Amino acid sequence: MKNPNHPKKGDTITVEPIRRIEDIKALKKLLSDRPRDLLLFTMGINNGLRIGDLLKLKVKDVQGVKAGDTVRVREQKTGKQNVLVINKATYKALDNYLKQRNPEPDEYLFPSQKGGPLTVIAAHRMIKGWCRQINLRGNYGTHSLRKTFGYIQRMHYGVGFELLCKRFNHSSPAVTMRYLGIEDNEVNGMLMNEI
Repeated sequence: MKNPNHPKKGDTITVEPIRRIEDIKALKKLLSDRPRDLLLFTMGINNGLRIGDLLKLKVKDVQGVKAGDTVRVREQKTGKQNVLVINKATYKALDNYLKQRNPEPDEYLFPSQKGGPLTVIAAHRMIKGWCRQINLRGNYGTHSLRKTFGYIQRMHYGVGFELLCKRFNHSSPAVTMRYLGIEDNEVNGMLMNEI
């Protein structure tokens, strides 16, 4: 049986954002009994940071934070400073995870079963698996969390491409628009707004 969650041979491999709030809720429900995975998903879709930057976090980096706090993160790709914002959803997932696991401060926040941090490849497989489990059609992976953040901010909250461009450290809003996979029908829908 062909995998509907993988592109055809020869296609450009581009992962998609999770566009529908119902699908995000379904994924959170699926992960509700897996605190580490729920935290990774929640943190990823609420911040727009690259997965590699999340995976290198240690428990001590987030211990004692409250909703509204920020955590400084140095981006691996750019070397620039960025912030991880602890909003209410992220705080709830983090608090639940830390209470259940009670990890040591020097442990990785997202440990692998073998010890050390979860790898980007392992996280990619996990995310593909989660999407497959809720029958989400399309190609999903680690960048889907970052893209979901931007897509939901843009399409549901009306955040401008200029702000998202700054958040993602992209060179221009056009790059951000392409990155988020804004489709022609969504642009055409905007053109139906009467002035």
